[in-house]
Formats: sequence, C-alpha cells, structure tokens
Amino acid sequence: MEQQRNRAVVVGAGIGGLTAALALRARGWDVTVLERAASLAPVGAGIGLAPNALRALDVVGLGDRARSLAAWQGDGGMRRPDGRWLVRTSARAAIERFGGPLVGLHRATLVGLLADALPEGVVRTGAPAALADPGDARRPARVTVPDGEIEAELVVAADGIHSAVRPVLFPGHPGPRYSGFTTWRTVVPTPDGPFAPHETWGPGRLWGSQPLTDGRVYAYAMAAAPAGEHAAGGEKALLQRLFGDWHHPVPAILAACDESTVLRHDVHQLIDPLPAFHLGRTALLGDAAHAMQPTLGQGGNQAIEDAVVLAHHAGPGRPVPAALAAYTAERLPRTTAVVRKAARTGRLSMLSARPAVVLRDTAMTAVSLFGPGLILRGFDGIADWRPPVGDAPARVS
Repeated sequence: MEQQRNRAVVVGAGIGGLTAALALRARGWDVTVLERAASLAPVGAGIGLAPNALRALDVVGLGDRARSLAAWQGDGGMRRPDGRWLVRTSARAAIERFGGPLVGLHRATLVGLLADALPEGVVRTGAPAALADPGDARRPARVTVPDGEIEAELVVAADGIHSAVRPVLFPGHPGPRYSGFTTWRTVVPTPDGPFAPHETWGPGRLWGSQPLTDGRVYAYAMAAAPAGEHAAGGEKALLQRLFGDWHHPVPAILAACDESTVLRHDVHQLIDPLPAFHLGRTALLGDAAHAMQPTLGQGGNQAIEDAVVLAHHAGPGRPVPAALAAYTAERLPRTTAVVRKAARTGRLSMLSARPAVVLRDTAMTAVSLFGPGLILRGFDGIADWRPPVGDAPARVS
C-alpha cells in the first residue's frame, strides 16, 4: 500500500525527466520513467550547463561530475563575422559572479550521467505513454501504455515541446508558436588552429563554437527562415553559403562536419504562458511547460531546476495537489521571465537592417569597455539561482 501511494510516473527520458526521476527517488518515491524511443541512444548535440543547473545537479549528486567536464578555462565572448571582438569575457569572471563555471558537454554525455545514476529497470524504453486521467485529490492519475494502464499518485510530463500531455491538461491553450528562426547544431573534431569560445552575431544570423573536453567542438547557428523549410542542396551547403566566409574556426568546422551530423530544428516557444504547470496529480516540466528560444542557453537548465523544485515540494507526507500548486507558484513566474528574456535576446541577435546592426554592435562594444562583469550582468537572476532551502547536496558513489 505504501509503495502504491508513493508511485510516480515520469513521461519522457530526456534531461528533465531523468533529473526528476533521480530527485523524486531521493524523496522516497517509487519512480517509473516511460520513454517512447526504443533506446537512450545518443541524440542531439551540445548543451551548456550554467551554475544554476549545476547547483540543481548537486541535489541529485551529479554536480561535481558535471563540473569536471568543464572545457572553458580562459577568455571568450562575442564577435562580428570578420572576427572583431564585440564583447570579451572569461571563465574566471563567470565563476566570480555566479559562483561556478559554465560546462559545455554533449547531451548524450549528460543523459548518460543521469541514466547511470538510476537503478536498472526504472527507465522503460519503447513505452509510448498517454495521459488517461490527470487525477485529483481523491483518485490517482492514470497513464496508458501499450501493455496496459498504470495508476500513480504523481505523473510528471517531461515529454518535450510537442508534449502530448499538455493539451490534455490545457486544451484551450494555443501551444508553442514559431519564433521565425531556425537552428542548426553539430559536433565535430576540434579544428587546427587555436580559438576562444565565442558566439558571433551577423546580420540576421549567428554562429557559436564551444569546445568540449573530449576533443570535439559543439557548433550551433541560427537564422531567420520560414517554418518547415529545408535546404534542397543539403544543410551543410546552406551553412557554408551563410557562414563560410566568417572568421576562424567557422570555415574549418564547416569543412569538418558531415551532412548526416547537422541537425536542423525550427525554434518554437511557449511565449503564451500556461495558466499553471499542473492539474490534479499531473505536472508539466521542461519544454512541455515553458519551451524557449535557445538564445540564453537555458532550456535544459530550467528543466533541471524544475525537477529539483518539483521533488522538493513533493516531499514525504505532503498531499500531491498541494505540492504541485507550490511547484507552479515557484516555477511559473521564473520560467515565464526567462522565456520572455530569451525572446528579446533572439530579436536583438537576429537584427538584419544595417543601421540597426551597427547600432547594436556599437552599443555592445561600448558596454564591454567597462569589463566582463557588466556583460555577465544580463544573467543576474538566472545563473545565480540556488535550489530551495533544505535540499542539501547529495553524493553519488
């Protein structure tokens, strides 16, 4: 009876879902993770873990392991396509301001760290799930899977931007909207010739190159494009037309990448906030709750925050509906602000008219003269977040 009372089902075995499983288990829940894909095979490209997410990972005992993968040790910043620096900053300045490093790693590496920390059998792959009943104060939630139905005291929907659970909870919500931008991502071997980590803003497009500790580089790009469009001659060829004459190491990275390694995704966002992140005994988490543009690098970071805050409120003996109401109250205002800030940053980075680009670049260069701390101030209130009081860092052997 006690085990049934404490059963949680997590829909989706991405970064947010796996973190939620770890955090809930630490709070005494019996957790099952249902993943539609046939395996947790490596997918995606890179992710940057900011100090806020690393502190959240401390709660599940993985913060130090993630920090050990930090590759950025020196200078970096923002550049123009011709290579001129607009803004210079450094790893030391980020650590001094936010109390921790920025860690760049492959998403598959992070998923592996999270999955390996869970006991065998917790994650069920090849198990697409649908929410049959969100539950309420008197009855459990119900989730259907191909081999039957599962009742749970708590369901956590971490099933991504195109969540199947979200419209069940909030059928009147318009859902994600296209931002007007598309992104490309790839991971390639580190090219010859040294370079500093950078994000480069051009007219109506941007490029970023971030080193990883395994001898590879995570590269990403963004540009304005119609929704659903794909390059007839291949995405690599399109990237070479858009970025091939930009500064080192952009051409070298493009030369090293294979067409099959280039991922293209339109950027959708939940710019219209949901009325809540829960209904009954079912909670939304990560992109299912607050999908945002990647311009602040906070999508995965906010999902990790969600997971530990949800588990914090769903502690032993607390009624689930009350716990989820507290979760919504804490997370909805914060993530709404981050979604909106990411959208503003996206509009700024994608300016294309020459007078606006010149004005933007001039302002950024002027601000940088006051030192790296002033630019980092834009992440105040985001990267300096800390887990709720009482969530002591765990240790995983």
